[in-house]
Amino acid sequence: MPANLPPQYFDAEKRYRAAKTPEDKIEALEVMLAIMPKHKGTDHLHGDLRRRIAKLTEEAERKAATSRASFYIRKEGAGQVALIGLPNTGKSQLLAAVTDASPEIGAYPFTTRSPNIGMMKFENVQIQLVDTPPVTGKDSRVWLNNIGRNADRIAIIVDLSNNPVQQVEATLQELENIGIVPVSNNVTEATIGKRQRKMLIIANKSDLDNASASWSQLKSRYNDKLPMVSISAIESKNLDGLRKEIFQALEIIRVHTKTPGQKPDLTDPIILKKGSTVKEAAEDIHKDFKSKLKYAVVWGSGKFDGQRVSQEHVLQDNDIIELHI
Repeated sequence: MPANLPPQYFDAEKRYRAAKTPEDKIEALEVMLAIMPKHKGTDHLHGDLRRRIAKLTEEAERKAATSRASFYIRKEGAGQVALIGLPNTGKSQLLAAVTDASPEIGAYPFTTRSPNIGMMKFENVQIQLVDTPPVTGKDSRVWLNNIGRNADRIAIIVDLSNNPVQQVEATLQELENIGIVPVSNNVTEATIGKRQRKMLIIANKSDLDNASASWSQLKSRYNDKLPMVSISAIESKNLDGLRKEIFQALEIIRVHTKTPGQKPDLTDPIILKKGSTVKEAAEDIHKDFKSKLKYAVVWGSGKFDGQRVSQEHVLQDNDIIELHI
């Protein structure tokens, strides 16, 4: 079956061949993977691109560990989210409110001079949050360049009491200055050669008097462009909503495994990208399972619980799968 690849795929392939660093090669491969149609004719190519990304990621991690390890934050948990924003937006307060981290918190600019890391629990998974120095800080660019490019998602933190629309624009400009732009379907001169990253907006300090009007302005400007959530870190307002929004922004699913004749383990799910199939879940569990898998039984996304499905069955969040090889 022909792959029927679009022209944009071959443009990304040219960028991959011209790339000099593992990071730039990974970026091009991710674009190729996103653009490529998903059907039986692209199965082999899809697997090959994923293997190349995994190999290059390991290479990038080794390089970071031996050269500038202090500027690299190794990913842990279900995903890594970088908290990025201007001074005094409450990034450190947010980190302290939803994780066990204890960053220095002060009511003055540039309290955070190096990244702070915490693990945020959402139901049965942990998500890594990285509090970065303010985007306008003297030494922030090297941190943002590494963390912003590596993170699964970028969360732009704004202060609802101080013109949040302007804060978002200023933060996006600082990110663009170091070659990071929001994901867009429209390729422009401004995005060529830059790393596209999915982003969300976290509007902090919703407890303040003028927060409601500022939130309305923010939604009017960005609601159709980026996921958004309003919180108060200092008063623990809507933190559950924040956890859910971050989980959804990662675009991942949790899949639980089950051994025939036994109960499923619901405490330690495997983490997959949205749209993943039974075949990809089997490969994630063990590389040999993909070739040996005969069929699977699914509870959750099937027409009925315990339905026998093919390798191409698309899984949903919190599905339970029983693999038969």
